[in-house]
Amino acid sequence: MSPRNKPPAVVAELGRPETPEETAARKAQNSANHRNRQTINNLVYSLLATLAIVAVIVLIVPRGNPTATKPAVDYTSIAQQAQGSEPDRLLVPKLPSTWSSNSAELRTKTPDKVDSWYIGLITPKQQYIGITQGFSANDSWVADQVNKSMIKGTRQIDGVTWDVYDNRTSSSDNGNVAYALVNRSGDSSIIVFGTADDGEFRTVAASLADQIRSLGGGQ
Repeated sequence: MSPRNKPPAVVAELGRPETPEETAARKAQNSANHRNRQTINNLVYSLLATLAIVAVIVLIVPRGNPTATKPAVDYTSIAQQAQGSEPDRLLVPKLPSTWSSNSAELRTKTPDKVDSWYIGLITPKQQYIGITQGFSANDSWVADQVNKSMIKGTRQIDGVTWDVYDNRTSSSDNGNVAYALVNRSGDSSIIVFGTADDGEFRTVAASLADQIRSLGGGQ
């Protein structure tokens, strides 16, 4: 029997041949079901391909601690370039290789109208010590640098006398100014501040002693 003479399909539920309308509806439904299956398959394949690309990117992109690979700042070279622009020489600590710097800049045209030379240091114990040398600064500027905390005494390190600001037992949030040393020599107000212990502060202060004495500082 040729396809043209093929008898119409029988609708099982009705026990009779399906009408042309029913045949068309069945074929349309089958086509829709086929398209839906294809769409779902395509979505699955696309998702798998995306996951595969992400996996490749994760494998080939280098990972690690960004701060560990960030190059240290050469504050000595930066100071050399800026020397002569202020009334006093910019102080440059001479520290062991176990110390590093993450920032160094000569700050000018500031809102408080005080130029200052700043160095940020990372100690061998991974603590922070900052050095700020303000030029022609008044008492109000110095007070701002130490978060307006009170002097707790003085400390002499290698012939240089420092005012001590110790906030380590304070209940107030003093940020990075947990401890600070202040000296005024020549036209400079020098603040050494941070979160390190006494020994590391002494190392920094001692490394600056000769330069501070050359400004006229000392006992």
